Amino acid sequence: MSKFLQGTVILIAAGFITKILGFINRIVVARMIGDEGVGLYMMAVPTLVLAITATQIGLPVAIAKLVAEAEAAGDRQRVKKILVVSLATTGVLSLVFLPALIVAAPWLSRTVFTDPRIYYPLVAIAPVVPIVAISSVLRGYFQGRQQMKPYAYSLLIEQIVRISLIALCTKPLLPYGVEYAAAGAMASSVLGELAALLYLLFLFKFKKSIRLRTNFFRYVHAGKETFVRLMRIALPTTGGRLIGSLSWFFEPIIVANSLALAGVAASAATRQYGQLVGYALPLLTLPSFITYALSTALVPAISEAMAQNKPLLVEYRITQAMRLALVTGGLSAVVLYIFAEPLMRWMYGTSEAAIFIQVMAPFFLFYYFQGPLQAVLQGLDLANAAMTNSLIGAVVKLACIFVLASRPGFGIMGAALATSVGTVLVTLLHFATVAKAVSFSIHVREYGKALIAITIAGAAGYMLYHHPPAAAPSSSWTLFAMTATIALYTASLLVFRLIKREELVYLPGLHWLAGKNRRK
Repeated sequence: MSKFLQGTVILIAAGFITKILGFINRIVVARMIGDEGVGLYMMAVPTLVLAITATQIGLPVAIAKLVAEAEAAGDRQRVKKILVVSLATTGVLSLVFLPALIVAAPWLSRTVFTDPRIYYPLVAIAPVVPIVAISSVLRGYFQGRQQMKPYAYSLLIEQIVRISLIALCTKPLLPYGVEYAAAGAMASSVLGELAALLYLLFLFKFKKSIRLRTNFFRYVHAGKETFVRLMRIALPTTGGRLIGSLSWFFEPIIVANSLALAGVAASAATRQYGQLVGYALPLLTLPSFITYALSTALVPAISEAMAQNKPLLVEYRITQAMRLALVTGGLSAVVLYIFAEPLMRWMYGTSEAAIFIQVMAPFFLFYYFQGPLQAVLQGLDLANAAMTNSLIGAVVKLACIFVLASRPGFGIMGAALATSVGTVLVTLLHFATVAKAVSFSIHVREYGKALIAITIAGAAGYMLYHHPPAAAPSSSWTLFAMTATIALYTASLLVFRLIKREELVYLPGLHWLAGKNRRK
């Protein structure tokens, strides 16, 4: 079994559990603090992401790539230099951005955002900046060695601790106002990240593969060449992420002001934005744990193959990732489009945001390709091109938000359509860049088979859901229709052989399917 496939399977399993736990967390938060509290929470999160992105400056990806190359060459001293220089860099930056975020919080809440209550969530989440800065370096190290278990387990620990503490951090503050409850939800996130960091530190020390305390400052002093190599990869990478973070930072501001131009009150705008970003988008991106796993494993795998001059292996990894992204996105688009309303009712107790999911689900099929394509570009040393593509998509998305959301006929739906436009555009630009950089085959028959599987499952699911038997209980029949749709789609994938034997044989409980495919 290749390290790439093994790491991908581990990350998919951990990502699935993490996504489920994340949804439990969102459901608990939504039911405890309501639409307005979720809106405050989600308006503060982009500022946090922006601060973290500026602190990391793209180092996790750069660390993974350089460590993979050093491991392929057997150079342990170079690995130590990479770690030392990275920790020193993120440590200094976190000391800058942590106080900056705390000092800027009053101005941001009063001047930039339309709701001054955002101040409390902003301050509550600020301590996570140095924690994530250090943990991201360690995750990049394990990722570069293609050891995905520490990476995966740290994500699970973070979610488990967060969910365990969410009620404790939120409920006592609710009587004081939703802003304090939202701040409590932020505090549980900080504690979850801290638990993940402690686990990574323990594991790193327990393995004792590298002793960082020995000659730490000498390595920092002599690490100019390593720093330059890291920055050559990290700065374009962080440029792309910074563009995304800036776009996300400005998004609630533009949405709020555009809705104000359309005559929507500030409190209503916060509630509507909370429904779109806090309810609809997490459900749309739920299956992305698979493409995220592919992206995480692709960077070191592509880097290693390029370092060993194996172009056929690079092509194989790209086509494999694209196929898995296709089958994942197809199932997501079908299920979310047909069952948006019952899913929203079951999870959040309201189906108000279901219309956003139904409108955006077909466009978000492109979203599942975006992460793997960007990882390929990073592995090919084309982070500059990925950054440019992200910039174009962000500018187009924000412009569309302002134009559409400010129109009374569109309102918050304009923001949903603009997000879809930006997603499709960036994915197409990434694809064009990869196709120009390396030669790889596009298996048209596989895409045609996937389209047939989507059509069959979608038609069957629609008929089952909208034409239930007269005596069947509504919830039970909906669950049956959803299960039947997923089963039919999965069966179609197996019949069309869109899932390969080598991808099944290592999945628990699916060995018999692998054997069946092998006999065929």
